[in-house]
Amino acid sequence: MKETLMNPSRSELSRRDLLQFGGLGMLGITLPQLLQAETQSKSRPRSCIFIVQYGGASHLDSLDLKPEAPAEIRGPYNPIASAVPGMQMCELLPRLSRIADQFTLIRSMTHGNPGHDGGMHVCMTGHSQPTEATPYFGSVLSKLKPATVNMPSYVWLQNLAGDVQPRYLSGGFLGSAFGPLRVGTDEDNPAAPEFRMKSFDPPTEVSGQRLLIRQDLLSGIESGQKFSRRPVTNSFGEFQTKAFDLITGPAARQAFDLEQEPATVRDHYGRHPLGQNLLMARRLIEAGVRLVSVTAWAGTPPGEKFRNVQTWDMHGESSGLGSSFGTGAYGLSWALPRVDEAVSALLEDLRQRGLLEDTLVVMVGEFGRSPRISYNGRDHWPACYSALMAGAGICGGAVYGASDKQGAYVQDHPVSPEMFGATLFHALGIPPDTRFGPDGFSFRVSDGEPVQELFA
Repeated sequence: MKETLMNPSRSELSRRDLLQFGGLGMLGITLPQLLQAETQSKSRPRSCIFIVQYGGASHLDSLDLKPEAPAEIRGPYNPIASAVPGMQMCELLPRLSRIADQFTLIRSMTHGNPGHDGGMHVCMTGHSQPTEATPYFGSVLSKLKPATVNMPSYVWLQNLAGDVQPRYLSGGFLGSAFGPLRVGTDEDNPAAPEFRMKSFDPPTEVSGQRLLIRQDLLSGIESGQKFSRRPVTNSFGEFQTKAFDLITGPAARQAFDLEQEPATVRDHYGRHPLGQNLLMARRLIEAGVRLVSVTAWAGTPPGEKFRNVQTWDMHGESSGLGSSFGTGAYGLSWALPRVDEAVSALLEDLRQRGLLEDTLVVMVGEFGRSPRISYNGRDHWPACYSALMAGAGICGGAVYGASDKQGAYVQDHPVSPEMFGATLFHALGIPPDTRFGPDGFSFRVSDGEPVQELFA
């Protein structure tokens, strides 16, 4: 194990005229502005699958166990050896333990916001004190390095619940053009037998023939302005063409169709929301999507009533959720085996397909859980928690940073949100000091510096 690594029928059509014609609305398209007109390098760009352990996973019971701590700290699970000497993980993560040489654990993540709403905003922006309009990682990547094929640049699989504001569906100050296409809401997700991707469907009152007629009409409008000097309308026309191709062509639909996968592969990932969402994420990255965020909802056990997708907010019996160490929907004995199954399958699949070299995989929540157990649960704890990173140049078989003896505070090599964000962008080929913003230059991509020790 690497140390420290342990350690658009006049000659010119105005934008206003175009808006009065209805733009994309004439097509009956209600897709968000997911496609950008810019093109980038023709070589395969780096992409990211970001697994969001929404609710805040317990580092003490998964990636950073403390077997020598008192019982009220250490919890009921035992550590097991991994494929990397000196790296131990929870006994409920045997498959991940066997491939520990493919990822790095960061055990010194830290920030100061203990709320789900604020903590999630910190986690997904890479800023300790983000503004209301600070964009998420996927929106920034969509702006700076959009998809080079006719696919959305940014997709979010599975919703978040009501205790966080819907910032994740916007593009922040970059605008809705850079927000994600969200797929899956609560129990309507790729693991459900009757699930079908509906985001590319035109309104029910618009037939395929009417859609073609509307596209021809828009093309005719645009032909009257081919000598226009207005770049906005020209770009808008390109966006229309891409959007039309997206909803009428087969490529995107196939990428979102898990029925294209052999049953054995679907089984390998696990027939639960996290497993099927990660399999879809792999298909999307393979098809050219730049960043896929996946809410790490582990699903609901048979016979248990669905509450929400916040698997990892395990407060225990005091919140009426049952023991955090049980097999209910909010129990680690239910959730961790599904993480083990799905994340290990993803990493192995990416490696076998030659995709891991260009795909960054991240798994982290908005914070960790408190050291002390109360009512068979743990509370929010942003002072110290863990993350898993793999691919895109990240070292395998390493641990970076350390927590103290009780997993309460960072002991060595703290990783702030800014450092984490800078590391993510660096792995994706974007220098942290890259300028961007509504005007193109007012902000840096990150105010931090990447953790260079994490890279091979």
